[in-house]
Amino acid sequence: MNMTFHLLVVDDNPADVSLVREGMTAAAYSGKIESVGDGMEALAFLQKRGDFANAAKPDLVILDLNLPKRDGLAVLAAIKAGPELRKIPVVVFSSSQLSRDISRSYELGANCYINKPGNLRDFFSTMRAIEQFWFSSASLPPRGEENRK
Repeated sequence: MNMTFHLLVVDDNPADVSLVREGMTAAAYSGKIESVGDGMEALAFLQKRGDFANAAKPDLVILDLNLPKRDGLAVLAAIKAGPELRKIPVVVFSSSQLSRDISRSYELGANCYINKPGNLRDFFSTMRAIEQFWFSSASLPPRGEENRK
């Protein structure tokens, strides 16, 4: 199956963003992968403010928790608080293995929580699994339904 997707990666580590891009583009899916490096930029992108006024709504957000300016939990809370963004699936992808971070992420509406693997092979394997699940197995909200109730 060949599917086009729009992915937003929210991570302040350029190396991790590059690995996500490399891992996602190695599969049979095509699409646009955009990234922002802090929590304030993430919200501006999603709310189409400032430099992101013409940004397309992503099909999926991959969100790190440890972000400058506004942490990932605050970004997640903002995404899931409003009707225009709450349908976007959010994968928390963090190096934190703290039970409080995992629990809080789910309390705030994360669709899943994945620990960042410590080696390259496992990192790419995880990217393939995320891509396979979200862009092949799962049914995502249809595009253009943000104004329907």
